[in-house]
Amino acid sequence: MVTYIFKRFFAMIVTLWLIITLTFFLMHSLPGSPFNEERTTSEAVQKNLEAHFNLDKPLPVQYVSYLKSVIQLDFGPSIKKPSDTVNEMLGRGFPVSFELGMLTLLVAIISGITLGVFAALRHNGIVDYIAMTIAVFGISIPNFVMATLLIQQFAVNWGILPVATWKSWQHMVLPTLALATGPMAIIARLTRSSMLEVLTQDYIRTAVAKGLSPFKIVFKHALKNALLPVVTVLGTLAAGILTGTFVIEQIFAIPGMGKYFVDSINNRDYPVIMGTTVFYSALLIFLLFLVDIAYGILDPRIKLHKGEGK
Repeated sequence: MVTYIFKRFFAMIVTLWLIITLTFFLMHSLPGSPFNEERTTSEAVQKNLEAHFNLDKPLPVQYVSYLKSVIQLDFGPSIKKPSDTVNEMLGRGFPVSFELGMLTLLVAIISGITLGVFAALRHNGIVDYIAMTIAVFGISIPNFVMATLLIQQFAVNWGILPVATWKSWQHMVLPTLALATGPMAIIARLTRSSMLEVLTQDYIRTAVAKGLSPFKIVFKHALKNALLPVVTVLGTLAAGILTGTFVIEQIFAIPGMGKYFVDSINNRDYPVIMGTTVFYSALLIFLLFLVDIAYGILDPRIKLHKGEGK
């Protein structure tokens, strides 16, 4: 187990380094500079600004300098807002984005597993058809379209929920639902198919023959193994949810990282682009790492490294 964790940790570092390198050189390969749009700025002032942000140095020198800063967890100041550092922007925006992402993941997991279990237990019945219809509906509609529909119905037509900002639980309902429908549908379909397979296993038949209650059979014996495929995709789903918040945050005017990231791309704010990319990449890689560990713990039959279990 320790060897496996060490190997995965090393792979995390290499993956993150590759992401940093690729993003850095792709970003700098774009034509122009962050100061091109400042028409009132003279050429001399532009050169001074480029020198201040080390943009006048050769690209390899900038790359090495940036790697040193990342190791020190210092993403530097924003070019367009020099009074703000990228670390300060992350400190302000990420807690909001993280709260939205975790709420979405929680709603998606609970509702998806519930729908999947009931659909499997009532296979080919009305409950199964309703649950799978909801799942197909959730998969088919993109979250930004779902957000528009929710705003139109709950905010405009009925006027029961607010649209913009992030102040109270009422403000959290619509963006959370808009983000959760897709992951919920995926989890529901996976849970249903996995539960149907598990319920046909011999150990489930044995549990039924012993007279165990349906509750114990489902939640103590069947559900644990049925959730293994769900655990497998949780890392990918979390990645999609956390990056998907950028679009939803723009739609609902939520003061999270989405605003900073979109503005930084439009303004060619290199430190903010790099800092946000590196931060989210590290977070998502770490989530995938945790999913791998959890998968091995949930299913002892999985050999985490060569030779284990002998």
